[in-house]
Amino acid sequence: MTSNIKDIKTALISVSDKTDIVDFARTLTEAGVALISTGGTARTLKEAGLLCRDVSAITQWPEMMDGRVKTLHPAVHGGLLAKRDDAAHQKALSEHTIEAIDLLVVNLYPFEDVLAQGGDNDTHIENIDIGGPAMIRGAAKNHNDVAVVIEPSDYAAITQALTQGGTSLALRQYLAQKAFARLAAYDAAISNWMAGAFAQHKGGAVAHPAPWYAFGGKLKETLRYGENPHQEAGFYVVPMREQEASGVSAARQVQGKPLSYNNINDADAALALVSEFDADTNSAAVVAIIKHANPCGVACADDISTAFARALACDPVSAFGGIIALNRPLDAAAATAISAIFTEVIIAPDAEPQALAIIAKKKNLRLLLTGTPPQKATQHTAHIKSVGGGFLYQNQDSGQLDPKALHCVSRRQPSTQEMADLLCAWRIAKHVKSNAIVYVKDGASVGIGAGQMSRLDSATIAAHKAREAAKQ
Repeated sequence: MTSNIKDIKTALISVSDKTDIVDFARTLTEAGVALISTGGTARTLKEAGLLCRDVSAITQWPEMMDGRVKTLHPAVHGGLLAKRDDAAHQKALSEHTIEAIDLLVVNLYPFEDVLAQGGDNDTHIENIDIGGPAMIRGAAKNHNDVAVVIEPSDYAAITQALTQGGTSLALRQYLAQKAFARLAAYDAAISNWMAGAFAQHKGGAVAHPAPWYAFGGKLKETLRYGENPHQEAGFYVVPMREQEASGVSAARQVQGKPLSYNNINDADAALALVSEFDADTNSAAVVAIIKHANPCGVACADDISTAFARALACDPVSAFGGIIALNRPLDAAAATAISAIFTEVIIAPDAEPQALAIIAKKKNLRLLLTGTPPQKATQHTAHIKSVGGGFLYQNQDSGQLDPKALHCVSRRQPSTQEMADLLCAWRIAKHVKSNAIVYVKDGASVGIGAGQMSRLDSATIAAHKAREAAKQ
């Protein structure tokens, strides 16, 4: 029976991310591994004094078409795909003088990074990798014999394996699964960019919804548990354009305990709500307090601390242990007020130094800074919900109410303030679970009824909360 441990005699290295590649390649060379490389990677290794053969010497074909064609050759793919315990495969290698490749070290053209930076379609297309994915697929398919490494974080595992005589089947299986997942996320980023770039909203060549939809992401953080303690959970991020890279996924955690599944879900809901308000609402500051993905208080004011006080007054009981989102930087006054109650998470564009010092006294309070003001949802953003055997897709609800399109049917026309409150309530209700009832007065919610099977029950709850708030 063939051993599960596979020696590494030959490695092919072709990386766009050259982090630690020289040290890793030197380790391979010192272990007696022969190196094959391409283009810029080969130059980097040679400049470091390492011996490696150019892939063109293996294929007997030069790189061509600006590097589009260099590894798409039987001398490469035969070396990756040949089964070591298959006599016919070994005979083919011998007859065609193909060298078996035991280790593939490849990471892809940085399509997601280029996408994040913006740019034109031609730039994006030139950063779609072809040869890399083809090699990765081949090596991952043949993981019984070949190890495939797609990112520097796995160099240490290969280094350790060299000291043990070779790679184990378990390691190769782990690396293969990771490789296929990376390819899936890479292809999803490309196809979803094309769906937006080529469709031009329903007027282009791509149908909406598209006949096939792909999605994938990279694990940003393993969470302690999911919605309940017995559920496993992780936080994945997906690539997006720089102008769209805002929100929870782009936020920097300044302090506090690790985020939980519910923290992230509620912080996203809170940020989405405050993003509905901008300068055209005549409000300089907006605060939303979220609990279990529903708002329990929202208010507009001239400053953040006043907005927080008015939002809290709507339902101070439900606000206990809530998530608070701001559309302006956290200042000292707001930080003092917020830290006076138990709060799980604050998410804001930024925080003043004094505010940071005040919040720092609450060691467990999580503070997230997005770096940019909250952005309204756009039609380009997908909203996906899993269902048994599949998933539902819709673009984000970016609908806005045009005040000029409203027609008043009552005898008494609303005042300017009443109309402003109506628009404020409409913005809030959009983020309240149906059936949703929202009462607003002077730019602040005074009663919210959410998630009831009966609209009457939601109205009753909202009215009760409004009466309680009025007693304060």
